[in-house]
Amino acid sequence: MKRSLHLGAALAAALALSGCQWIRDDINKSLGKDQADPVQKADLAASQVTSIGVNAYLWKAALETLSFAPLAQVDSNGGVIVTDWYANPNSPAERMKVTATILDRDLRADALRVAASRQVSQNGQWVDAPVAAATVQKLEEIILTKARDLRRAAVVN
Repeated sequence: MKRSLHLGAALAAALALSGCQWIRDDINKSLGKDQADPVQKADLAASQVTSIGVNAYLWKAALETLSFAPLAQVDSNGGVIVTDWYANPNSPAERMKVTATILDRDLRADALRVAASRQVSQNGQWVDAPVAAATVQKLEEIILTKARDLRRAAVVN
């Protein structure tokens, strides 16, 4: 008798627990939070995708954007990319050096910092010159746009 009572209680508990999961799934589905939808799961985690020390989308976008110049230092764990001096063939009397730092694992605008140095040639010597603020802002904008595009492509696929 005791045995069948314990077995009945165990079956009732198992049925109640399975019913709770069904109710939870039904409520989530009605709220638009369908956990069975793999696209939504990917979308929730997509902004934090990383197998390195920083956000992988920002990292890849920064590398692609700065690929026009030779790289002097690359640290994926610290999130730092430093280019070597680059002189545009159309203006050889001017050169630039760019540093991109990724500060977070999330894909956010404030997780990226770009700094640039500029030099001009005067009498055969390289002299520091100011960098237009728009140059740094444009580089940040390009990197962030590429990172968002990479994230969108990953979520769709």
